Amino acid sequence: MTENEFRQVVDQALTRLFEQLDNLDSDEHDPTFAAGVLKIDFESGQTYVLSQQVPVQELWLSARLRAWHFKLVDGQWLERDSAEPMLPILNGLLSQELDLTVGLSI
Repeated sequence: MTENEFRQVVDQALTRLFEQLDNLDSDEHDPTFAAGVLKIDFESGQTYVLSQQVPVQELWLSARLRAWHFKLVDGQWLERDSAEPMLPILNGLLSQELDLTVGLSI
């Protein structure tokens, strides 16, 4: 995949996630999206960041003092070391942080 193709795929994925986050029924979070970075600030003081890493063609998630590195494999973002899908990880973290069931999709 070329750098431009990767940027387009990531932009589409992060835009979809941002729109869903922005429409969640909760006032305890504030998502922002710009320049390949989706940032979610929470009233608790936590911040989650999903950012594109173009040179390695990965999406990196930073949350709760931990990091995950996702690669696009057959249309699904999988953690590069464990092969865990990104969405269950992200939804679990968000559900815990917001104390509600979150079911984001791409």
